[in-house]
Amino acid sequence: MIDLYTWPTPNGHKIHIMLEEVGLPYNVIPIDIRQGDQFNPEYLKLNPNNKMPTIVDPDGPDGGPYTVFESGAILMYLAEKTGRFMHSAPGRRFLAIQWLMFQMGHIGPMLGQAHHFRGYTPEPIEYGITRYTNEAGRLYGVLDRRLAEVEYLAGDYSIADIATFPWTRSYDKQGQDLKDFPNVKRWFEAIDARPAVQRGLQVLADRQSSAPMDEKTRSIMFGDAQFARR
Repeated sequence: MIDLYTWPTPNGHKIHIMLEEVGLPYNVIPIDIRQGDQFNPEYLKLNPNNKMPTIVDPDGPDGGPYTVFESGAILMYLAEKTGRFMHSAPGRRFLAIQWLMFQMGHIGPMLGQAHHFRGYTPEPIEYGITRYTNEAGRLYGVLDRRLAEVEYLAGDYSIADIATFPWTRSYDKQGQDLKDFPNVKRWFEAIDARPAVQRGLQVLADRQSSAPMDEKTRSIMFGDAQFARR
C-alpha cells in the first residue's frame, strides 16, 4: 500500500484523484501545513523542500520502497506504474507532459500568487492583486483556446487534466468567472462529475478550515518559519 503524505490543497488533490482513478490502495498520512508538519525532520528526509504531497511506494521500480516528491513527478510515476492516463506513444506522451508542465510552471504558481495577493496578505497590495488576477485570466484564456480544439488538454483525459483541475476549483478566489471561458467550463464540469474525482476531493475534507490565519499560522505558511534554514 502506498503511503501518501498530503493535505487537502490543489497539489494534494491531484494525487488523491490520480490514486482514486487508477485504483491503487493508499494510506493517508496528514501533513498539516498550517501547523508546520512539513518541517518535521522525519518528513524532510522524504521531501527536502518541505512541501507536500509525497508518496512512498513499497513496490518501487527495483522492487523495494521508492519515494517520490513533487506532484507532477508523482503523477508521471503513477501513470507509468499503472499504464494509465499517459500514452506510451512518444507524440501522445509528450502532449500530456507538456500540458502537465504548463500546469506546474504556470497554472500552479501564478494562480497560487493570485490566491495569495487576493486573500492572504495582511494589507491589500494593489499591484500584486492586479498583476496576478490579470495573469490568471490570461492563463484561463490559454486553457479555453486549447479546449476549443480538444475535449481534454492532451486529447484524451490524462494526468494533465488531473493536475490542472484542482487549481481551477477556486476560480472565484482568483478573480475569474467560468462564464467567461465556456470551453473551460465544459471541461471543468465533465471532470468534476467523475466519481473518482469526487472521491479524491473528499480526502481529508474534514480537515479543511476557512478560519482566518493567526500570526503563528501566517509565520508557518508565509513568514519566518517558512524561510528558516534547515
